[in-house]
Amino acid sequence: MISDKGISIKFLLFFLLCVYVSGDDAEVRCIAREREALLSFKNSLIGDDGILSSWRSDECCEWYGVECSNTTRHVITLQLNACDLEGALRGKVGSSLLELHHLSYLDLSCNDFGGNPVPEFIGSMKQLHHLYLRNSYFSGIIPPQIGNLTNLRSLGLSRNSLTTENLDWLSNLSLLSFLDLSQIDLSHTNWLQHIPSLHSLYELHLKSCGLKDNKPSSNSSSTSLLSILDLSHNNLTLSSFDWLSNLNTSLVEIDLSHNAFVGPIPNALIESLVLIEHLDLSSNMLQGQVPKSLSNLSRLRVLVLYENDFRGDFDELFGNISAKAILESLQILDLAHNKLNGPVPDLRAFSALTEVYLEGNNFTGFMPLSIGQLSKLHALDLSNNSLKGVVSESHFMKLNKLKMLDLSFNSLILHIAPDWNPPFQLANIVLAGCNVGPSFPKWIQTQRNLSYLDLSRGGIRDEAPTWLWTISPSLEALFLSDNQITGSVPNLSFTSIRFLYLSNNNFSGPIPLFYAKALLIQLSGNMFSGSISSICKIPHDHLFSLDLSNNKLAGEVPDCWEKMPHLFSLNLADNSFSGEIPRSLGSNLLELNALQLRGNILSGELPSTLRLCRELRLLDVGGNELTGEIPTWIGDLYNMRFLNLRWNKLHGSIPPQICRITGIRILDLSINILSEKIPDCFNNFTILAQMNTTQPDPYSLFGYYFTFQYNDNLPNKKFLPVYEYSSVQWKGRESEYRKNLLLLKLIDFSSNRLTGNIPKSFYSMHGLISLNLSRNSLTGNIIRDIGEMEMLECVDLSHNQFSGELPTSLAQLQYLAVLDLSNNDLFGKIPTSTQLQSFDASAYAENDGLCGPPLPALCPKDSLRPPTPNLGENVNEKDNDSLSFMQEVCISMGFGVIFGFWGVVGSFILKKSWRIAYFNFWDAVGDWFYVRIAVFLSKWRRS
Repeated sequence: MISDKGISIKFLLFFLLCVYVSGDDAEVRCIAREREALLSFKNSLIGDDGILSSWRSDECCEWYGVECSNTTRHVITLQLNACDLEGALRGKVGSSLLELHHLSYLDLSCNDFGGNPVPEFIGSMKQLHHLYLRNSYFSGIIPPQIGNLTNLRSLGLSRNSLTTENLDWLSNLSLLSFLDLSQIDLSHTNWLQHIPSLHSLYELHLKSCGLKDNKPSSNSSSTSLLSILDLSHNNLTLSSFDWLSNLNTSLVEIDLSHNAFVGPIPNALIESLVLIEHLDLSSNMLQGQVPKSLSNLSRLRVLVLYENDFRGDFDELFGNISAKAILESLQILDLAHNKLNGPVPDLRAFSALTEVYLEGNNFTGFMPLSIGQLSKLHALDLSNNSLKGVVSESHFMKLNKLKMLDLSFNSLILHIAPDWNPPFQLANIVLAGCNVGPSFPKWIQTQRNLSYLDLSRGGIRDEAPTWLWTISPSLEALFLSDNQITGSVPNLSFTSIRFLYLSNNNFSGPIPLFYAKALLIQLSGNMFSGSISSICKIPHDHLFSLDLSNNKLAGEVPDCWEKMPHLFSLNLADNSFSGEIPRSLGSNLLELNALQLRGNILSGELPSTLRLCRELRLLDVGGNELTGEIPTWIGDLYNMRFLNLRWNKLHGSIPPQICRITGIRILDLSINILSEKIPDCFNNFTILAQMNTTQPDPYSLFGYYFTFQYNDNLPNKKFLPVYEYSSVQWKGRESEYRKNLLLLKLIDFSSNRLTGNIPKSFYSMHGLISLNLSRNSLTGNIIRDIGEMEMLECVDLSHNQFSGELPTSLAQLQYLAVLDLSNNDLFGKIPTSTQLQSFDASAYAENDGLCGPPLPALCPKDSLRPPTPNLGENVNEKDNDSLSFMQEVCISMGFGVIFGFWGVVGSFILKKSWRIAYFNFWDAVGDWFYVRIAVFLSKWRRS
């Protein structure tokens, strides 16, 4: 008899054999025809293989992005989404995809199809269930053939340069459950006539589509399954709430941010959202109280009212909310960037809160102790308010789940014991502008999960502790600027610090090694010394900005810039670097926007390789010992906005090619050995010709910024602005400008050996604010039309050989605050104006021919004119010689009265017949008028 154990073993062996056989039979083999179709699709692309490098073997079902059916062996999925990849497909979509008759899933998102239109043949792939072409550089009109894809469940065409005249093609896609047309211009369509007809639609994204208030068609019905709706970044107004209120009550998430809503939140909208969990009304102009119906939203977890116009204190905003439902359900409350005031509210009634954002309001008073009782809190942001007082351990008593703490830019003092062991492990600590010093806060050492630490402007006067640099393996951002921290910085190449901001402290020692993936390194305003050759030891392919300015660094500028190919900004100013500017700096940094080398001891000529840096906007090499001529290729840098070559040893003439930099705002060639005439081509400077007071985006010209978010699903971002800065000679003194650098429009050619006249094209620079041509050998007249340069605030033409009279148009410069015309050969009268007479006489000194106020010298015409007499003295002096004018008038009036009045009246008194005739005449006139009026009235009554 066979034992049970033996039967079990045999059964197991038989089962394994069956599995092996069936597995062998089910092995997927690529269909040759479909393999050839995929290879043909690959051949329609250009460039290297990139993500298609695996498309070489015979087995196409194992290629990247390809999925085949286990039963039919047909290709059913082609997923070549490059959104999270560094390489992207380029070229055009080949029609060979039509050979994939069983393809149901096609995703080509985040590739680069070079502005080609969406191919019309896609409308013939009727087997498609899912089509994603998002952010792939398609352009043109959406092909209406897409409406033939009647089996389509998902369609994503967002973030392309597509347009459409109508949405009629949508009416055939009755099975569609997901639709994303974001950033496609739908402003000329009546989208509300088509969207409601998609009865299977579950998720709809129409962000940044230029939507306006349209009315749905009378016969349209609501989409019964719609749960997620994104209409953000459009032009919808409160009237849109009428049809939004009529939507089916199945909505779970709605985003209406960045629209044109003004006024209170409509109660009807809130009443219709009975299942809502996520409500985003941020970046509008909403105001007033939150509707009372909000208390009925028992499922509401996220309420985002960021950046609106809500005013008053918290109790006024939520004055009608008393129901327990919302108090127990709400998890995220975002009221940032409104105009709320009063004390920070007691939020303990909102028992489920995990994230609270109240930054950018006008909250005052002390930070309440009740904050420490919110035991479920993960994120707390009270930054940029007017809070004051002491923050102690008691404020964090039960916050054991806290991950993000931002109290920055308040007048708070953190008074925490050195041996305090916090109940939390924070990822983000932002205490910029709070007083956390003078000692470095030791409790931070306990935070082992830090990724973001900002103690800038914290009043710290202490040595940086050794544990700081390795406090957390995940530390990516470290901001300690504007303190008085001492010590040296160790080797950071083994850390994860990508943002290192140590500016304006007292750090010393050599420049450390940095993390290979660092993005931003700001070490300016310290006492670092020695060479910077260490930056050549590690490639920094991601480095965006390197600022080592205003230290004690020396030696030559290193020649290894090929290791930082994506550098956007390089600042080595105000150190003691010597030698020549390396040629590799220009040939390798092709993305460079700002190069600052001023205030060093650099010599030689500007390397010609800098002409390759076509993105260069700011070039500052002032205060060095550069020689040679200004290169003609400087005119090839068309994007240049700021060019400072001052205080070098440049000679020769100013090349006319410099006028090709049409967008220049600041051009400083002062204190060199430049000679010959100034080229007459300044009418090419279009920016200097503009008088508009509207200022450009500061980041677009001389700066950039990074953003940080704790929750990517919320609009709250921490901006890290970085402005390029430079020293500019302005109103007679050298000043450092950062954000305000873009406000200046300046030309300074002073202290050279320039000759000839001021070019006539100068007057075309109507927007110029400062003009300095002093200390040259310029001759001729000051340009007659200088008054057309209406925005001028500072004019210095001193120490030249200008001659002739001052142009009368000079009096038109109403903004003029600084003027120096001294030490020339000018003559004639100083024009009269409020500005010109308000300057000290020294502004016109050493011009022997000038006269008139404010100079003491009178003009010849004024000296020939008799002085204005004093009336009191004049009467006394001439009393016996002649009568004054007023006396003559009085005498004449007296004689007129005597002879005019009494000549007539006296005749009537003396001659009776004349008197009788005079009065009879006026009686006859009166009778005549009476008769005429009576006759007229009688006829009028009869008629």
